[in-house]
Amino acid sequence: MSVPSTCDLCDAHRDDAGLRVLPAGWRAYGQVAAFQGPVATVQCFEDNSLVRAVLEHPGAGRVLVVDGGGSRRTALMGGKLAELAERNGWAGVVIDGCVRDRAEIDARAVGVRAIGTCPMPPAKRGQGQRDVPVRLAGVPVRPGDWLVADADGVIVLDRAPA
Repeated sequence: MSVPSTCDLCDAHRDDAGLRVLPAGWRAYGQVAAFQGPVATVQCFEDNSLVRAVLEHPGAGRVLVVDGGGSRRTALMGGKLAELAERNGWAGVVIDGCVRDRAEIDARAVGVRAIGTCPMPPAKRGQGQRDVPVRLAGVPVRPGDWLVADADGVIVLDRAPA
């Protein structure tokens, strides 16, 4: 399935209250430059236990959105989780936080957006929530929303574009 341009979608939905644009600055990782799909969410802070738990299940073309609170002190995804995402059919992962093992992520056929890299591993305390409304850089995202990411940015819509 081809991914519509975020620019074209913004033009078409400019006055649509359901269009939300994440602020500029998301860095791209992985081999998939553009991706889209229905959203699944995880809210966690410096603990990626739930990220792993979600990616261990079939993604069926969904996008995992991780509200990591914007932490730059630890990574919430690395090469092993990118491999899980690829193997289990996730279209992509968007993290308001950092990744690590960049070379390993870049070798995977999955799209990843994050705010940066950090070599420090996360905690494994099993804390956080899944399938809840989250905020990425102040932008609300709900499970079931539709996310599109490409070289121009990341947008969220209330529903799949027509």
